[in-house]
Amino acid sequence: MAWIQKQLQRYKDYGFGLWSVLLKDTDEMIGQCGITMQEYKTAQVPEIGYLLAHKYWHKGYAVEAATACREYGFNTLKFDELYSIIRDTNIASQKVALRNGMNPIDSIVKHYRGVDMPHLVYCVRKG
Repeated sequence: MAWIQKQLQRYKDYGFGLWSVLLKDTDEMIGQCGITMQEYKTAQVPEIGYLLAHKYWHKGYAVEAATACREYGFNTLKFDELYSIIRDTNIASQKVALRNGMNPIDSIVKHYRGVDMPHLVYCVRKG
């Protein structure tokens, strides 16, 4: 229920948020994807994010979801650029970002619960 409330608040604040990822044949929820606003340097930027249940990794679902998010971000939300901020150790997500037309533009450190975690910043520009 907390996840749903958080998404409703994102839609209220920004007009977009995360979606459930469902298998077409069964409607089974296998993860989430979408666009959220994330802090990068001193600004809030639109980030494409995706998270799938482990048994659905390496099956093309993340690329399909990320591509749909990119198209939605450019064509419907009218963003000029979209980002993905990815943990430096998450090679699979970095490959998804590359397949989604993104390029690495920066590296940053995010702080989670007192732990410094290096991240790579990927970006794709419209056109």
